[in-house]
Amino acid sequence: MAHLLTGKVTTELGIQCPAIKFFHIFVKELHNVQNIVGRVHESNMHEGDDWHHTASVKTWAHKIDGKVETYKERIEAIDEDNMSITFSLFDGEVSKNYKFLKLNLQVIDKGDAGGVAIWTFDYEKINEDIPPPYRYLDLITDGTKDIDVHLRKA
Repeated sequence: MAHLLTGKVTTELGIQCPAIKFFHIFVKELHNVQNIVGRVHESNMHEGDDWHHTASVKTWAHKIDGKVETYKERIEAIDEDNMSITFSLFDGEVSKNYKFLKLNLQVIDKGDAGGVAIWTFDYEKINEDIPPPYRYLDLITDGTKDIDVHLRKA
């Protein structure tokens, strides 16, 4: 029996900073993530001149599983009312394993208690031997913690 090639991987992470501030890092200050998240080695504009425009493509280099990997990213959709943003990840290491890999962030406001960052990867593997993108969850977890700490200091 063939394994499914498509799927979702989700993690929910508590944050102590104001939810709107956390969300705004991704919709208004994405260029600063490389200065906040320790596992991001660099990020650059590949196409376009606005980090937050859906037509712009950025190149990212992250440390995953002990080595630096690169890929490109484009914002697909921003929903300010629901504090949700969807990214398409492609090229580089991503395209070696997945036909598509999308990352959605939704931030839930919990008032004075901070919030919850819900990260969901939607994917299609290139073949049955490729594992789901679990290895990216450590990067997401570390990045969420780094941004949360940064925003609580700000």
